[in-house]
Amino acid sequence: MDQDGPKTSLEEQIEENLRKVYQRTLEEQVPDRFMDLLEKLRQQDEKHG
Repeated sequence: MDQDGPKTSLEEQIEENLRKVYQRTLEEQVPDRFMDLLEKLRQQDEKHG
């Protein structure tokens, strides 16, 4: 999506909103059920490793 000209106001708004959504996603907590699953997998790996 590289363009040679300056960004339009709409393109700047879209870019800003995408950055906000991405940042919020990075800041989300991992759900407890996924953390529990990871712990179970670690325990299994320790038993078989």
